[in-house]
Amino acid sequence: MHHVSDVAERFGTAAHHIGGRAVEGSGGATGTHFVVDPASGQAVWTYRTAGPADVDAAVAAARAALPEWAAASPGERSQALHRLAGVLDGMAEDLARAETAQCGKPIRLSREFDVPGTVDNTAFFAGAARQLQGVAAAEYSPDHTSYIRREPVGVVGSIAPWNYPLQMAAWKILPAVAAGNTIVLKPSELTPLTSLMFAQAATEAGLPDGVVNIVTGTGPDAGEHLVAHPDVAMTSFTGSTAVGRRIAALAAGGVKRVHLELGGKAPFVVFDDADLEAAVHGAVAASLINGGQDCTAATRAYVQRPLYDAFVAGVADLMRDVRLGDPSDPDTDLGPLITHAHRDRVAAVVERARGYATVVTGGAAPGGELAAGAYYFPTLLAGAPQHSEAVQQEIFGPVLAVLPFDGDDEGLALAGDTPYGLAASAWTRDVYRAGLASRTLAAGCVWINDHIPIVSEMPHGGAKASGYGKDMSLYSFEEYTQVKHVMSDNTAVARKDWHRTVFTDRSHR
Repeated sequence: MHHVSDVAERFGTAAHHIGGRAVEGSGGATGTHFVVDPASGQAVWTYRTAGPADVDAAVAAARAALPEWAAASPGERSQALHRLAGVLDGMAEDLARAETAQCGKPIRLSREFDVPGTVDNTAFFAGAARQLQGVAAAEYSPDHTSYIRREPVGVVGSIAPWNYPLQMAAWKILPAVAAGNTIVLKPSELTPLTSLMFAQAATEAGLPDGVVNIVTGTGPDAGEHLVAHPDVAMTSFTGSTAVGRRIAALAAGGVKRVHLELGGKAPFVVFDDADLEAAVHGAVAASLINGGQDCTAATRAYVQRPLYDAFVAGVADLMRDVRLGDPSDPDTDLGPLITHAHRDRVAAVVERARGYATVVTGGAAPGGELAAGAYYFPTLLAGAPQHSEAVQQEIFGPVLAVLPFDGDDEGLALAGDTPYGLAASAWTRDVYRAGLASRTLAAGCVWINDHIPIVSEMPHGGAKASGYGKDMSLYSFEEYTQVKHVMSDNTAVARKDWHRTVFTDRSHR
């Protein structure tokens, strides 16, 4: 699905999925919008965005579907999600092509990471739907039996980003519906195609109409209305820390639950006993995945001084071998960034960095056949001060800054010296150093001798300015369920012993 005709044939002009049906938007304040192939700058699809009225319709559909879906047994929800996994697996190639067309990510990444990861995540939550857990029922008070119920919170209003549209849609939708909630998801207006395909697959798999709804619009026009909607009980948001603060403020007005997965500036700490070849390859792969447009991407490499020069040389050489090209070509390693405007923001950071650091390789946009796309060469910065913009602020592009350190404590302290805490990695052959790093680094995930892999069974989420709450794994149910304590009297006695704390028993007078 790489051509305008392919997209138009599948979606027509309907960019929203409400109550189990494809729906055209009202246009909202922004009216017509375009999905643009960032490799060519050409429009792939034209649609009308969602406005407040469309959000209201989607929330109403989700609210209408909630009683039946919440009352479904865990087994029934599990079966529906198993069917969904099968439908998604059957449309894997279409999903991969659509993801590449709207994002510009290499087709290998779409085929081998985004799509199979989404299918696996769906299969995981099909099983997890039957694993809602609580403490054992028991007589914690001698006269009562207590037990825990996990109940859905209600209608969830979620907002997903443009960098991993399919996976982020799945991460938002799956734990919510597995726990018995219904959902309205707003994907990025830049990349709605695979979110819509996911919702279509849910309908095909037999999930009741209104359980999964998609509204495609801008943040100010559709997103903020969704978050503030009085019938939305919870918001889950993935995106920048700045927008996350705005989301939290809007939700606070309605005393709503909020789950935030925000920006990152992941450190990559290389101790002097590390496998140098592994660290070099790991740094290039982890800094360039998805064009560096990944909140867990390696962005700051701290290398102990004995390995520093060799690491810089090795990373620079390997970056120069990375092949930029047509993202639909399986031989392409690195595709374009999401938009030309975003590419220009990345380039501006690098240009400013020339005043305080050395651009070892990269630092430019390619010409020739790639000039029309939003491409940027893999870039390595050396010698940037710890306090500098390139080290402290999220760039979200194929840029890695490398800094030296001496003692172990210094390296770990530098790694922790940013506002963010989403992910980190440490590279060492020493089990004690690895243990120290895993305890010291303030991040939601710490990898040892690797950086980036995720699995459905383990949680993903951050600390500090990277947000709070978890995606994936059974831990995500903490976000999407309300824990209710039920306490039953076992005595059948009218006058309980504790009543004496309120009034005196005068029956004997």
